[in-house]
Amino acid sequence: MIVAVTGSSGLVGTALLPALAAGGHGALRVLRRGPAAAGERAVHWDPAAGRIDAGALEGVDAVVHLAGESVAARWTAARQARIRESRVGSTALLAGALARLARPPRVLVAASATGWYGDRGDETLTEASAPGTGFLADVCREWEAAAAPATAAGLRVVHLRIGLVLSRRGGALPRLLAPFLLGLGGPIGSGAQWVSWIALDDLVGVILHALERDALRGPVNAVAPRPVTNRELARTLARVLRRPAFLPFPALAARLLLGEMADALLLASARVLPARLTASGYAFEHPELDGALRAELGR
Repeated sequence: MIVAVTGSSGLVGTALLPALAAGGHGALRVLRRGPAAAGERAVHWDPAAGRIDAGALEGVDAVVHLAGESVAARWTAARQARIRESRVGSTALLAGALARLARPPRVLVAASATGWYGDRGDETLTEASAPGTGFLADVCREWEAAAAPATAAGLRVVHLRIGLVLSRRGGALPRLLAPFLLGLGGPIGSGAQWVSWIALDDLVGVILHALERDALRGPVNAVAPRPVTNRELARTLARVLRRPAFLPFPALAARLLLGEMADALLLASARVLPARLTASGYAFEHPELDGALRAELGR
């Protein structure tokens, strides 16, 4: 299978490429700038300008769309605009290009996020749950809707609603480690908010699973089957690191430091279950947080 990949230089993309190769698949990187490596196939695009070399996608078997501006920074109006456009605009451009191909791919696996559900307290959430409210929920709804041209053209489209990705190589985990290693770790705010997480190895496995399972389409929660509260996350990380977790980070301090992003990413609660993945037979390598952290951190 030849798989085109956007966002291939990001945390998930750099883990996906060798997994595709190990599975005997060819990867076609979709790049915004710069030449491909020697001997590497690539497609060039410029989502901000609405340009893509659609002809180079002719005949690929599948597309994995991972591109998007990081949400892990204080949200100014300009950054929110970039977050929205990098997801909604790029997906619309890609889906439109795929829909117009004479030989389109069979499947588009597109990143989305558990932010789709908003702040839901202790409610148990599956793919059948209603959408939430707020900036991230709005972006996720538009993000998924932007793939409609591909669906209309007959592609099987999978929207992976990805939770907190655990990897020592990037994302949230390295930022969490610093205060704990100094003995200053603890829960954020009340600690009662639910965190839906997934190990990077499992996220790559889920992407491969979605590429291969014809029955999977529409929203799929890419999260481990055991969500935890923020307090449990802090305690588990402290135990794995053999450090204390006694110093909570007050919600007010988080809001003063990070603004609206704190409420959406650190203080919001989403207890999300991978109902469709479980039903489709996906076997998690790291279903429990303790095991996932020990595997990532070599503990």
